[in-house]
This record gives sequence, structure tokens and C-alpha cells, in this order.
Amino acid sequence: MSYIDKLYDLEGKVAVIVGGTGELCSHMAVGLAKAGVEVVLAGRNEDKAQDRLDDIHASSDECGAGDKAYFVDTDLMEKGSLYALLDIVIERSGKVDILINGAGVSSPKSALDLPVEDFQTILDINLTASFQACQVFGQYFLEHDRPASIINIGSISGMTPMENSVAFSASKAALNNMTKSFAREWADNDIRVNIISPGFFPSDTNKRALHEAQILEIMRKTPMSRFGDPDELIGATLLLASAKAGSFITGSEFVVDGGFSTVAL
Repeated sequence: MSYIDKLYDLEGKVAVIVGGTGELCSHMAVGLAKAGVEVVLAGRNEDKAQDRLDDIHASSDECGAGDKAYFVDTDLMEKGSLYALLDIVIERSGKVDILINGAGVSSPKSALDLPVEDFQTILDINLTASFQACQVFGQYFLEHDRPASIINIGSISGMTPMENSVAFSASKAALNNMTKSFAREWADNDIRVNIISPGFFPSDTNKRALHEAQILEIMRKTPMSRFGDPDELIGATLLLASAKAGSFITGSEFVVDGGFSTVAL
């Protein structure tokens, strides 16, 4: 095994991806599977999950872990459902080493037009679901004295709010701070908690939320002058998931945005 292989060795690890049927997380899942990780997708959309699993299983041509991936129907807002998810994974896979919280929704409505019920729903899915998953799996890691990596999926909107994204931006800003809080509490237990904040990627969420003028403005403010490719999130994911390469990284925000956050004007 080469030095790089040893540094990023993830062979035999088990990763649970909450909200794992989304476009960005599904690419991260394929990358993890190719690295030898057994991937578990958790969410409500079984049809979409099957499409994602097909992609992951296809990766087994490169690494045998891909054919071990599976889906668990989970209500992310119900703590009991998250405990049931954990029980299923422990029974089927024997352990959990990595938790990724990737559930997320948004709304293109302005601050004045967004009903408070929609605001609360966005916070519940983007923030509260991740909080509860961290609690449930964090308790497991602590009780079993297991080193672990938790990766939350944020957004550059949590740093600088975008147009018509008051609830989404607020939820991602809070998620960033929450990540640091968990990281601080659990650092002595070798449970690393970090956040990846993607810039603009060609996801369905962005297609619904962004109009043509916004897209042109985003391209103008992105030094690399393009949208990101979802596969470009895999490198940060493997680094943070690795117990060796990422061993001293916790409470950090990894921004993957083509330089967007460096541009003030």
C-alpha cells in the first residue's frame, strides 16, 4: 500500500448519509464507496434512493464496497426513526464510523413573502434534522468509545446570504455554528465534527431558486467562472472522513466554491 493509500485508508469503514438521496451527497457516496466505504443512504424517497444505489453499486467495479450499499427509510424529523436507523445499521453492518448530514431544502420566496410555516420547515430540515442525527449517532460513538467523523453539509449562503434565501441562509449559518459546538464538546473523545460548504453546483435546488440574472452574477463573482462539478466535493469528503489524513481537523468549515467567497465586489 502506498503512502497516500495509507494516509487516506477508509477500507472497511461504514458511513451513514442522512439525506443521502440528494444530488451532491450521492456523488460523495460514490466517492466513499470507491474508497472502500460501506455506504448507507437514509431518507424517505425510496425511488430516488434506488437510482442513487444503482450509481453506487456500479462503483463496485472499482472497489468491492459499492455492492454493499443500501437504503434505510428514515423520517429525519423523528428521533425515534433515527434510533431505528442506527439499530438497523448496527445489526446489518456491525458499526458506524462516519455520519454525513446532507438533508436540505430551500425556497425562492422573498423574506416578506415567505410564510412563517415555510421558514420553520426549512429550519427543521436543514438544521434540526442534523442536530438530532448528531445527538443520536454521537451518543452511540460516546457510549462505545468509538473514534468517528461527522460531516455536516452547509453552504456559502451561510456565510453571505443570497437573494431570496432568508430561511436557507439562516439555517446554514446556524449549522456552521452548531458544527463548531459539537466539535468542541467531543474533541477529547476523538469525534471530529466538520462542515463542508459548497458554492454553486448545478443541482435541482439551484435550478429552482436561481433566475438568469442571478446565474450571470454568480459567474461574474466566481473567479473560476463556472459551476462546480459534484465530484469536486469528494476530495474534501475523503479528507474529513479519514482518521489519518484528517486526524487533527475538527470544528472546521471547508469551503468548496471556486473562489466565490473571496470576492467582495
